[in-house]
Amino acid sequence: MIECEDIKRMISGAFFCEEVIVESDGRHYEAVIVSPAFEGRNRVARQQMINAVLKPYFDSGELHALSMKTLTSSELEALRG
Repeated sequence: MIECEDIKRMISGAFFCEEVIVESDGRHYEAVIVSPAFEGRNRVARQQMINAVLKPYFDSGELHALSMKTLTSSELEALRG
């Protein structure tokens, strides 16, 4: 089974990220990723970027699915109020 830190390391190694949080209950993985690399991209394009980075884990079956929120820093600030 893949560890949350492995997912975080792969994402952080591929993009400059202001924040990467990955959590799991042992079966399901959730991530919040804040990066300027998402500027000007829609939600689908952002998720495709992350899925491409994690493709080896998806292909091997180590990672079945990842629920994610992909945000820019300004979007995160708007959510926090």
